[in-house]
Amino acid sequence: MVERALALSDLDVAILDLEDGVPAAEKDSARRLVASVLGRQHRGPRRFVRVSRAGTPEHEADLAAVTDRADGVVLSKAERPEDVGDLVRRISDVPVIAAIESARGLIAAPAIAAASPAFLLGLMFGAEDFANDLGLPAGLDAGAREMLYARSAIAIAAAAGGVDAFDGVWTDIADLDGLRRDAESARRLGFRGKSIIHPSHVAVVNAVFSPRADELAWARRVVEAADRAERDGRAAIALDGQLIDPPVVARARRMLGS
Repeated sequence: MVERALALSDLDVAILDLEDGVPAAEKDSARRLVASVLGRQHRGPRRFVRVSRAGTPEHEADLAAVTDRADGVVLSKAERPEDVGDLVRRISDVPVIAAIESARGLIAAPAIAAASPAFLLGLMFGAEDFANDLGLPAGLDAGAREMLYARSAIAIAAAAGGVDAFDGVWTDIADLDGLRRDAESARRLGFRGKSIIHPSHVAVVNAVFSPRADELAWARRVVEAADRAERDGRAAIALDGQLIDPPVVARARRMLGS
């Protein structure tokens, strides 16, 4: 499974899990495997390692295996900004994503998002653990209405902290239509990407979170209109009979990467 993930050319990040995805009896074997993978030359997706929650013996053992060889670290079940700050100090220069997977983590999300502006890449939503923490029944609503508040709060906390928000996984591997709807909902809420659990989900998620051709065309027209107005010394910008204000221009520039 690790080799297959690392061979996916259209995958941005492969997350090598040392936490819940590994049975307790196999933790040491998993750490050795991950350390071996990180020690190899690699040209595929970036290799992040998901480590156990802070303050546990497993967390210490995970970090000892990973050291600074990973391209990034996902801190599971983050609940305090100090958890992120301590991790960043211990693995300097390695980007960190903090996973929000509990009620305590959600309440602390704004402080966690601002904990390390230089090295924290973003917040990631762990919906399954979050649902368990709240005692929600199995088989969540297909529209994910139970998670609307949590998802919105995480996206807002990430934006306030100047980092990205990444949505949680879609667990029904075969339901690609459901995955697309879920990803589209996440994008509308402000998430910049989504974690996945199966190779068949990569193309769907990439398509949803990449700007469409019509969106790019709109962004180029907005930027061109803004540039013309600036050259002409005009503060007001009009396009297709609508006033274009600075936040719209900023959104268009961000979409174009300019």
